[in-house]
Amino acid sequence: MSSPAECRILVFASGNGSNFQALVDALAAGNIPNARITRLIVNRGKAYATTRAEKAGIPWEYYNLISHGFQERGETDPVKLQEARNKYDAALAEKVLALDEKTERPHLIVLAGWMYIFGKHFLAPIAEKGIKVINLHPALPGKYDGTHAIDRAYADFQAGKLENNKTGIMVHYVIEAVDQGAPVLVREIECREGESLEQLEERIHSHEHSLIVEATAKIAGEIVASQQAQK
Repeated sequence: MSSPAECRILVFASGNGSNFQALVDALAAGNIPNARITRLIVNRGKAYATTRAEKAGIPWEYYNLISHGFQERGETDPVKLQEARNKYDAALAEKVLALDEKTERPHLIVLAGWMYIFGKHFLAPIAEKGIKVINLHPALPGKYDGTHAIDRAYADFQAGKLENNKTGIMVHYVIEAVDQGAPVLVREIECREGESLEQLEERIHSHEHSLIVEATAKIAGEIVASQQAQK
């Protein structure tokens, strides 16, 4: 008898883990059917996401660029920094792919507040095994790639240069070009006259939890449907 169709999810987080918690809660409520989070990986030792994982009974692991010996603390040489990142990426991909293929290796990786940019040494071997990787970014597709996206959109709004006076958030597939992968789901958010940057940030963050849940449910559903079609 074949095992039931299921989407296994691996979550990466760096901090508080509120987006991770949103996924945990959605799974518990049945809003992401036929799916489960098999593991959490963090790259910051004090990430509160690990406490959330323990409360939910989800295994977690800490794996850090410096603490695990890939990069010397205080290193400034660009060549050595890139070499360290390449080795860390490759080792992390190897770690993911070493997970049991039938019980724990993910079909989907969700970057939920993961404060690190993956390069080809992680993404290529993961993609080769058919594992999808998604990320949440606080901007619309093709706008404000990279860091400080909300700040830059707000500055453009104040200067009268923000297109249609709208910014937004998206969940997108992760590729080597930062924040440029194909969008999974997009939500527009209109900027308001007289609103502070902090107020805009708060409104944008208030939409993040629902969007990351909806996008994860969408892709998990597609993965499960594909598994069922192959049986």
